[in-house]
Amino acid sequence: MIYIRAVEEAIADRYAEQEMRCPTHLSIGQEAPAAAAGLCLRDTDYVVSTHRGHAHYLGRGGGLVAMIGELYGKVTGCARGRGGSMHLVDTSVGFMGTTAVVGNSIPVGLGLAKAIQLDGRDAVTCIFIGDAAVETGSFYESANFAATVDLPVLFVCENNLYSVYTPMEPRQPEGRQIHEMVGSIGLQVSHGNGNDADECMTLITEAVSTIRDGGGPCFVELNTYRWREHCGPNYDNDLGYRTLEEFESWRDNDPIELIQSRIGDDSVVRQRLAKHREWVTSEIEEAFARAKAAPFPRSEEAYLDEYADNLGSNLCHR
Repeated sequence: MIYIRAVEEAIADRYAEQEMRCPTHLSIGQEAPAAAAGLCLRDTDYVVSTHRGHAHYLGRGGGLVAMIGELYGKVTGCARGRGGSMHLVDTSVGFMGTTAVVGNSIPVGLGLAKAIQLDGRDAVTCIFIGDAAVETGSFYESANFAATVDLPVLFVCENNLYSVYTPMEPRQPEGRQIHEMVGSIGLQVSHGNGNDADECMTLITEAVSTIRDGGGPCFVELNTYRWREHCGPNYDNDLGYRTLEEFESWRDNDPIELIQSRIGDDSVVRQRLAKHREWVTSEIEEAFARAKAAPFPRSEEAYLDEYADNLGSNLCHR
């Protein structure tokens, strides 16, 4: 979580330089689900994500140099500079892609899960979604199909209460609990505090174990909160769609501070954390320096990676 937070804060700090010419959706404040899932999954599992995918990419082990290069539109980027922040991919770690359209990665994840099932492999596909994705037709169709044929798929729903600037109330029926609604479709469901990394670990571990044991697809709803604006590096509490009191309440439940409070006065652990922060700072500085120095893609190579016959050879290098 420290790593993810530091990377995204560095992106926010540098965004005004106007060198990252793509929209960015930051996960500052809601790092726990991504970090937990990254620890719960095996190397042979798959992950797909959303427009707010930096945390999931990094939690899965995606290369930082490749991610920052992608934000700068450089040839060193994980999508060779063509996708930007909302189209991250690193197949070398099973991170199969993100999409700019809400709900669009769900059928892709379902297809990956079906491939696992057809091949008889012991693997799981993790599909990250937000609360707004459950309002799309692709989610209902996919959840229904997953339940019908028992696909090895895990939906991790980061419910951060807002779709852009719209809260839950105008979007969904009064009193709805997302996990309960999904449970009625036939998935195994659970629900918890998405700002508590330990709780996220417990719920995701249990869900993954259920899937691996043949218990069918699972859905984990984790309540969390983004600190920054929907799209961009700034705070937007002046816009009026959420109150300052609400924001401060969630900020006071910082997932990183919560887990650090459980460490107490353990000097050994705190020394390790200090060294880890130093390493993170060094990695971030190197990644940005390499991105700035890297060349842009050549126009004559624009046709590459358009067809499946050469896709794997050109994308997702680290």
